[in-house]
Amino acid sequence: MSENPASAAPVEKLGQTEFVYIHPFWEFWNYFRSSKGALAGLVFIFAAILVAVFAPFIVPHHPFEQYRDALLVPPVWESGNSSFILGTDDLGRDILSRIIYGTRISLSISLMVVILSLATGVVIGLIAGYFRGMIEMLIMRLMDIMLALPSLLLAIAIVAVLGPSLVNAALAISIVSLPHYVRLTRAATIGEVNRDYVISSRVSGAGVFRIMFITILPNCWAPLIVQSTLGISNAILDLAALGFLGLGAQPPTPEWGTMLSNALQFLQRAWWVVTFPGLIILLSVLAFNLMGDGLRDALDPKLKK
Repeated sequence: MSENPASAAPVEKLGQTEFVYIHPFWEFWNYFRSSKGALAGLVFIFAAILVAVFAPFIVPHHPFEQYRDALLVPPVWESGNSSFILGTDDLGRDILSRIIYGTRISLSISLMVVILSLATGVVIGLIAGYFRGMIEMLIMRLMDIMLALPSLLLAIAIVAVLGPSLVNAALAISIVSLPHYVRLTRAATIGEVNRDYVISSRVSGAGVFRIMFITILPNCWAPLIVQSTLGISNAILDLAALGFLGLGAQPPTPEWGTMLSNALQFLQRAWWVVTFPGLIILLSVLAFNLMGDGLRDALDPKLKK
């Protein structure tokens, strides 16, 4: 097996320097775990995924169930009811249960948004970067027009046309996220298309599809992985914003933005109804941003020590 010099560590042995092969995954992990913030973000995301997967088994109450004798009950540490740890909303629904189910909705929809925009953006970016010319100009001018508009405003316009719903909100966020993946893929493709291994593949008779998706694309994944991680945090924010404006998930769906919108009128006399959904949005976005920064530092050779 041939050793990769970039993944070898020098070891002093009997006055001579030898190189020990390090698997690329462990090399990546060593750089990633050196960032405490990235590790904290990864732990929070892993915990959130577990909560989302096992939500039906860990919620203390059904998220739609209303307790009419427990309206706006404060958290348990403020002389509240021990059955409602984080209190209840104006309809007597358990806030903790709704936040847990909201984790499932926000994470799954955000992941679907990133997968859809990433897959579409990669295909369009590869076409623009490989063929160049008029095709590239038309694609990039369209992306520039989309980037010239505020992303949230464009998403609101799309949802206003399609109609308010969780599916339409996810589709709108996928569309407004598209230019970032297209531009990244195009730039990476342009940097790889004239390299020796691509020219050799073309000379050996490989087709356009094989060159684009088998030869070039695997070498463009590093910036796309980082952008996808950051894209999930943006999708969580945009989804919550559309829900807050009444254009995303519709009541009584336990989505974080919708919970904020419904509870805004009780801000002064029931702080817990607004604070806990807003806090979980903050922590989720922060966790994905921290993990994205750690991935960028670990995957970018220029930032490695």
